[in-house]
Amino acid sequence: MITIKSLDTIALNIATHIKTVVPDHPSSIDVLKHGISVAINTVSIILLTIGISFFTDRMQEALLAMISFSMLRQIVGGIHLKSNIVCIVVSTVLLTALSFASFNYNWIVITSIISIVLILIYAPSRVEGKTRISKKHYPLLKLMGVAIVALNLWLAFPVVAASFFVQSLTLIEGGVKNEENQTE
Repeated sequence: MITIKSLDTIALNIATHIKTVVPDHPSSIDVLKHGISVAINTVSIILLTIGISFFTDRMQEALLAMISFSMLRQIVGGIHLKSNIVCIVVSTVLLTALSFASFNYNWIVITSIISIVLILIYAPSRVEGKTRISKKHYPLLKLMGVAIVALNLWLAFPVVAASFFVQSLTLIEGGVKNEENQTE
């Protein structure tokens, strides 16, 4: 079984090899390792989710869940899990579960309104140091997030509404961050 250390080791070995082959590469081994880790996580989540959805006959729904969840996440941020393996497992299980979302338009409206409120309060969340977007553009990210969620009120896809709702829940920050904000 692949372990946390082995995923990090794989990423480190690949990064080290890149630096050996291309010693003048502008990125450090740590930067390359991080990028490779992100790629491994992303590809693993996509392949596992698609593989499971093939057997559950929810391929279209799983693709909708992956696209909508990741699109909103790229704009408004959210929690990051510390462990590669935990991230892969939780994300795969979550996206697979979201592919089974099936509720009526009233629930789409309710979850969308809650998502919009959470985005207005918390977005963008945990993006500092992870994006090149200037803080002065953060209000635009918030508005883009709201617009994307509001669009599904017209499209009315239950899987998308569920994905947006779960993603908006990941914006909520815990007490440690709130205490830091109070001391500033």
